[in-house]
Amino acid sequence: MNDFNGLLVLEGGIDDLFNEISSKLIPNPFSFVVQLCSLIVLILIVFFVAYKPVKKILKRRAEFIENNIVASQKNKALAEKNLAQSEETILSSKKEASEIINEAKQNALQERQVLEEETKRDIARMKKDAEIDIEKSKEDSLEEIRKEMVSIALVASKEILKREVSEEDNAKLAEDFIEKLN
Repeated sequence: MNDFNGLLVLEGGIDDLFNEISSKLIPNPFSFVVQLCSLIVLILIVFFVAYKPVKKILKRRAEFIENNIVASQKNKALAEKNLAQSEETILSSKKEASEIINEAKQNALQERQVLEEETKRDIARMKKDAEIDIEKSKEDSLEEIRKEMVSIALVASKEILKREVSEEDNAKLAEDFIEKLN
């Protein structure tokens, strides 16, 4: 077979051409079988040495990732639950604090009213005591003035009468004098 300017020229015919092509495609049956066995052995070696361990590693990695995803979902659910509980606790704490503040305000208001009432009672009592003290002082002063007037009247009556006045006369004169003053 010769090639002249892209034309195929057959020297021996079609049989020679077929034999030549088949010899190039399938070189030697023994060599073909040996190469095929080598390829099968190589595939088995790669399968057992590389593929199975890599498959095991990938399987473990997939399980690890799956476990992490499940754990993450559980942790997320737990975190959401804790967040809800925290928000509920904060809300109840705010409500309780508000109630405590309101109660304290009411107690302070009641205490203020009680103190104001006590102060008013104390002021009224002090005023009454002062009035009683003033009245007593007034009565004491009037009594003292009466005694002084009786004494002066007695001295004056002794001078006028120039005699000794008895105790009964003295008392009668004092009473008359006091009645005239009133």
